[in-house]
Amino acid sequence: MQLKPLADRVVLKQQEVEEKTSSGIILPDSAKEKPQTAVVIAVGLGTEKDGKRVEMQVKAGDQVIYSQYSGTEVKLEDEEYIIVSQSDIIAIVE
Repeated sequence: MQLKPLADRVVLKQQEVEEKTSSGIILPDSAKEKPQTAVVIAVGLGTEKDGKRVEMQVKAGDQVIYSQYSGTEVKLEDEEYIIVSQSDIIAIVE
């Protein structure tokens, strides 16, 4: 089963959170922040504005940074994904 986003939605897979700090301190799960970097898994077709199609700026495989509290979390076949609007994506990491 696959997720196929509609309109300007993007399916993201979060990157793993670092288990320890740069100084070597191991972080417990309760101290870890929600990651804001993810890999794009699937992209919708975009939207229309004033009769013109607005192209999507991200594509599958891009590594992106997204707004911290945005999106809808979804679990599908033991994998966790986040579905966000393209406007919730802040940057593409190159």
